[in-house]
Amino acid sequence: MHDDRTHSDRMDNEKSGLRTRLLAERRALTAEQRAATADALAGHAGELAGPGATVAAYVSVGAEPGTRPLLDALRARGVRVLLPVLLADNDLDWAEYAGPDALAPAGRGLLEPVGPRLGPQAVTEAAVVLLPGLAVDGSGLRLGRGGGSYDRVLERLARAGARPVLAVLLYEHELLERVPAEPHDRPVDLAVLPSGVRGLG
Repeated sequence: MHDDRTHSDRMDNEKSGLRTRLLAERRALTAEQRAATADALAGHAGELAGPGATVAAYVSVGAEPGTRPLLDALRARGVRVLLPVLLADNDLDWAEYAGPDALAPAGRGLLEPVGPRLGPQAVTEAAVVLLPGLAVDGSGLRLGRGGGSYDRVLERLARAGARPVLAVLLYEHELLERVPAEPHDRPVDLAVLPSGVRGLG
């Protein structure tokens, strides 16, 4: 047991050190670099989903790779886009994205869709789930922000037997050789980078 705990502490330290570094690198990006990234990511909408498909996405905050142009590009292609609504217990409900005017400020600096809440299970209908993250490696292991909301989404998908394509949106330098991971971390399928969509694993 002791060895497990030491290993787990070491893993937590490694993850938090990497998170700190990656967040600092994101904050150092200029407004122009961030805007260029958001536009480049939007250019890959067609590779992610076609008309009639459902994509679970999210509204980027702060220095995250910008998703706003991508949300509009998906919607313009006839994709049904679901966005998360943060619940009090850190779980996620979902509502349909109806355009930039249908987003309202919520807690923690987030923007949330104003439409009817569809329930936490709605994510199981998605063909593609876009996950926020700070890095991913070639085997598909993702370093999340540590909030845990998306771990619950991944558990819900697994329990429902849903197998959507899992994709993480990143800046170019955040595709790493190795990301510290625990045995229960579920790998993702795609890294969506400004330069293109890469298959992982």
